[in-house]
Parts: sequence; C-alpha cells; structure tokens
Amino acid sequence: MRTLHAAGSQAIGLDVNHSAFTHRVGSVADRSFVKKCMPGVHAVLHTATLHKPHIATHTRQDFVDTNVTGTLNLLEEAAAAGVGAFIFTSTTSVFGRALVPQVGEPAAWITEDVVPLPKNIYGVTKAAAENLCELFHNIRGLPCLILRTSRFFPEPDDSRAFTRDDLPEVRANADGVVRRRVPRYQEVYACRGWSMFPGIDRIYINDRARRDLDWRPRYDFAHIIDLLHAGEDPRSSLARAVGSKGYHAHAFADGPYPLE
Repeated sequence: MRTLHAAGSQAIGLDVNHSAFTHRVGSVADRSFVKKCMPGVHAVLHTATLHKPHIATHTRQDFVDTNVTGTLNLLEEAAAAGVGAFIFTSTTSVFGRALVPQVGEPAAWITEDVVPLPKNIYGVTKAAAENLCELFHNIRGLPCLILRTSRFFPEPDDSRAFTRDDLPEVRANADGVVRRRVPRYQEVYACRGWSMFPGIDRIYINDRARRDLDWRPRYDFAHIIDLLHAGEDPRSSLARAVGSKGYHAHAFADGPYPLE
C-alpha cells in the first residue's frame, strides 16, 4: 500500500485491523464485505492469510476460512466484477516435505516443477488456494498470477550463483560454497560474531520469475554483505519504513510466536 500510494496509484487497503494504510476493515472470509469492496477495482493483490506461526494459536477451520474460503470469495467477486488481474501471494511452504532431502542426499533444487507435499494446515490451505486461482483462470478466464514467495529477508540460498553442481557440498559444507561465491562474507560475519549454517538443505531457483516477469532482485546475499561491509543499513528503504511486524498482537513467553 505504501508503494502504490507513493506511485500515485488508487488503491484500497483491506485488513482485519485498523492502520494508516487500511481503508476498509473486515475479513476476506466475509463474502458480503468482499462484494462491497470490489466495484471499480481493476486488479486484486491478494495477500490476506493466516501464516505458519498461527498454527499454534488458530484452528484448522480458521485456516480454511481465511486461506481457502477467503480466496474463493475474492475470486468469485473479482470474476463477477470483471477484474483484469488477480495476483495471489502463496508460499514456498506448499512444497512442504519436498523441501527437505533425506539424510545423505544433496540439497534440494526447488523450482516450480517440484511436486508440493504440504506438511501442515498452512501449506495445505495455500495449495488449495492456488488450485482455486488456476480453476478460475480456466473456467472464468480470470488472469491470475501465483507468487510462491520465500522469506522476506536475504538468505545465502537465494544466490543465483549456485548451480546443481553445488548441491552435494552445500548440504554438508555451506561455508565452503558461500565463501567461493561471496568471499567477503567471512570477514563481515567474523566482525559480528556470526557463523554460517553448517549446511543448507534447499536452494530456491527464481529463473522463471526473472524470465517471465522480468523480475530483477536487488537484495540478494552478496548485496547485503556489501552493505554491511560498508557500514550501511542492510535493509531496504521500504523495510525501514514498515519496520518489524509480528504475526500476533502480543509476544509469547517462548518467543514472538508459540510453536505447535
């Protein structure tokens, strides 16, 4: 919403909570609320969801209501209103068990062709929502784009420099592989008392997004290391503006969110 407003775009923010960027308060699980918000809309950016950290605090029915029924409501009303584009933010969690290779196997090479094996209600409902988007594209002609996003912060396994040849070593010796790709990382980590993961079990491949969407990520691992080395803030301007956002209204005794 910040970016759209800054660009001069007319955008309506929906949320279950009040905020400076929320124009209408309500839930996507409420079909009548969604219907009231849809007239005049040209594109839907669907990010409403219960996340994995909510598994311990919300029921499986809650996940179905928000992630599945909420997506269906948006798709139904978007199609009925003649919306020209529907962008759904999904998650790499739909891959589930496919993300973790067996002991002794190389790191997993994760592309859109990997068959999802959801391992919790979050992954199951997001996969179901993806299927709904594909259904509405096929039967109603609604232009849909599904984005399976990973974490919204830099990771060494986001580096495009990794290749399939790195998979065995990156699983057992992440330091060696990352050091070859981003030599400066050791110095930056040492100054901060940080250590690299012993091994990395998956590598996300974003070639399709680069090719089909002309996406060019700027905040990769090497860029973050360069910023830290220069003594600069590694966060983007948008990240600094948004700040830290929790998944719950309060913190828990064992951390920002409880584990199931």
